[in-house]
Amino acid sequence: MLFQEIIRHKRDGAELGPDEIAAMVAGIASGEASEGQVAAFAMAVFFQGMTHAEAAALTLAMRDSGDVFEWDLPGPVVDKHSTGGVGDNVSLMLAPIVAACGGYVPMISGRGLGHTGGTLDKMDAIPGYTSQPDNTLLRRVVSEVGCAIIGQTSALAPADKRFYATRDVTATVESVPLITASILSKKLAAGLGGLVMDVKSGNGAFMNSFEGAMDLARSITGVAREAGLPCHALITDMNQPLASAAGNALEVANAVDFLTGAHRDPRLEAVTLALAGEMLALTGLAEDRVTGKAMARTALDEGKAAEAFGRMVSALGGPADFIGAPGKYLAAAKMTRDVLAPASGDVAAIDTRAIGLAVVELGGGRRRADDTINPAVGLTGLVDLGVKVDKGTPLCRIHADSDAQADAAEQQVLSAYRIGEVPEVPAPVLRIID
Repeated sequence: MLFQEIIRHKRDGAELGPDEIAAMVAGIASGEASEGQVAAFAMAVFFQGMTHAEAAALTLAMRDSGDVFEWDLPGPVVDKHSTGGVGDNVSLMLAPIVAACGGYVPMISGRGLGHTGGTLDKMDAIPGYTSQPDNTLLRRVVSEVGCAIIGQTSALAPADKRFYATRDVTATVESVPLITASILSKKLAAGLGGLVMDVKSGNGAFMNSFEGAMDLARSITGVAREAGLPCHALITDMNQPLASAAGNALEVANAVDFLTGAHRDPRLEAVTLALAGEMLALTGLAEDRVTGKAMARTALDEGKAAEAFGRMVSALGGPADFIGAPGKYLAAAKMTRDVLAPASGDVAAIDTRAIGLAVVELGGGRRRADDTINPAVGLTGLVDLGVKVDKGTPLCRIHADSDAQADAAEQQVLSAYRIGEVPEVPAPVLRIID
């Protein structure tokens, strides 16, 4: 079957059959389909969309392009996935929290996509950490620790791995069927018994509108159910950075502070505990989401989640004492600079996408798929929406490797923040779809 004919059919708005989708996915996985053909297929789907049946066929074909895990563990296997945001380091706390409550979390994570940060890039900021272990090591760590935050192995949904990288650099990220298939192919290959989605909505999300986020959540939960995977979704707000830090090593440090109780950003805490409660309820580890949230908070407050994170880092090759001394290991930028508020008033709006792009411009993200990331750069102390500031008050602190980088980031941050009247601040969790 000719790839160009499959692309032409989708370009012209035809519904692709399972055999056409399977052939395209096989070509993506094997390399037989050229980079141009992969990009053209992504663009055709971006503009023409896919039916529910097409999205399911794409998901299952990408799942079956590599290994599919089966687990034999004494507790439920569950995971969470975020559609991507700025300052979204939830996974780093969530996996060990659920593990501390009796769940098993083989968290297959991705790298940064567009203006959003990637969980895998954050974990790579920890020296020695093996973010892409072989299957044997993954099974051992999940069994012994209860969680492992890793990237796709070469044998796990390899078609998606190539497709994902191409979408990142061809402006075809914001497609409901492609996002659905990318997420679920990896999750189904990981052998999950349950999945909770964190679908972002707002100016820092790929789905800017609440309606778009709902469409994506319904697509993912629907395709997941069709594939036999119990799946709930939370719609969460991304009209401002979720954590007060954005940048790989900086978000890892923020996560360690969260786990140890040194500092917890309120909105980040609300979203993390809501997702944990949903995961524990979905798998039957908690009677309901309210009980699950209480269990999650206990795991945090008693230090069990921090202990699980430390054991995971050590088991995957990182420093054994990382949780107690992250500053000893995380890279630091060559310089810092505060960005000062140009006027007094309330933070009336934040262009969250622009904040994410400022981190990319500093070197903390990718312009091209093969770019090398600088883990040390980014932003800390990001002021929340609705906070009253005086002229000269820091809006954030830039961590950069040169004055030129800092200058560019400062201008982007200043353009991203609007000082004015008190805004209506959205709730962190907007809707739960169960």
